[in-house]
Amino acid sequence: MTFSKKGLLIASAVALAVGFSGCTQQAMASSKSVTTKVKSANPSDLGLYPPNAQPGHCYAKVLIPAKYATKTEKVLIDAGGEKLKVIPPKYGYVTKKILVREAGYKLVTTPPVYKTVTERVMVKPQTYKLVTVPARYKTVTERVMVSPPTTEWRRGRGVTTPIPQGGHITDVNCLVQVPAKYKTITKRVMVTPPTTKKVPIPAQYKTVTKKVLVKPAETKKVPIPAQYKTVRIKTVVEPARTVAIKTPPKYGTVTKRVKVSNAYYTWQEVRCRTVLH
Repeated sequence: MTFSKKGLLIASAVALAVGFSGCTQQAMASSKSVTTKVKSANPSDLGLYPPNAQPGHCYAKVLIPAKYATKTEKVLIDAGGEKLKVIPPKYGYVTKKILVREAGYKLVTTPPVYKTVTERVMVKPQTYKLVTVPARYKTVTERVMVSPPTTEWRRGRGVTTPIPQGGHITDVNCLVQVPAKYKTITKRVMVTPPTTKKVPIPAQYKTVTKKVLVKPAETKKVPIPAQYKTVRIKTVVEPARTVAIKTPPKYGTVTKRVKVSNAYYTWQEVRCRTVLH
């Protein structure tokens, strides 16, 4: 921020008008202006009143603007150095024998040899079958008991045993021994039980004609020579190269505005027409 001399005096007068100074009526007659040595970039650092103030004098906080100067200097535009220049390669033609196909091998197969033979071959091997032999029976006659001997009650008659006088026989029962009863029967009994035996079934054969291998197939490696041909080839006679070319540095002149001193605030003794109390 910059101020003209006239603006600075107006600012000083405003500061005095709001009571930023302390002075007496005698100070109005004084025309001598004294600048204190106290200054700061922040106005609050100066305090409310100037140091070493004299009675009868007026003081104001004054902003001293920054000072600038115009300076011309020489600056480097291009540092210079080396510039690389590429020189392309030079070509020519040469005759060269090149390989078209490498040497190798090929596989040659000889087919197998067969012959026809006749032989008797088994169609079905020998087996066995199970044959059941039935049981043998015979007829026999025997006497068998139909019912075993028992006892049973039977009614009796003609009692010969004396009965006491006045007695009356109402019923007579006798326990009788009944002999066993038999009868003759004819039955079929097993003489030998049924059995199973293995009967062999002979193997079956037949005559067949078939081809048999006499000599197996063979594979042989047959060498194949390499193949070449002559061609005209473009080749580099002189390779590409890079040449360094030195370039001097370039300078120019620039004019710029530089700060000589920073802005700051300070106490300034001033004259005032009226002093407020």
